[in-house]
Amino acid sequence: MAISTHLTGIQHIGIPTKDLDATTVFFTSLGFESRHEVKNADGEVVCKFLGLGNMVIETYVSPAATGVPGAIDHITLDTTDVEAVYKEVKASGQYTLEEDKITFLPFWEKGCKFFKVIGPNAEIVEFCEIIK
Repeated sequence: MAISTHLTGIQHIGIPTKDLDATTVFFTSLGFESRHEVKNADGEVVCKFLGLGNMVIETYVSPAATGVPGAIDHITLDTTDVEAVYKEVKASGQYTLEEDKITFLPFWEKGCKFFKVIGPNAEIVEFCEIIK
């Protein structure tokens, strides 16, 4: 079975920032709306998902934010079955995994599961399933 069998399109594009408020103001001025926020243990918002139609940007506070053109951290593909995609990626032997595991995060209502591969230009492609 092909990996693409379980993919439904782009889920989000990850953009690190050193100033979450300024990034939020910029994208909301373009018409994006807040779809989800992630807070740290102190209750501070450290990550926002901003959407415009079917385009979603995940912006998050990161000291690794470079502030130069090409600073997109990752592109995430939406999948209906992250375990099946992971199995196909591993079986193919042609992809470099960032980590050899599927990760769970308590984002969204019931969480999400994802893993990442590294492309030939050091780009990161994430495969993510939002649990419904």
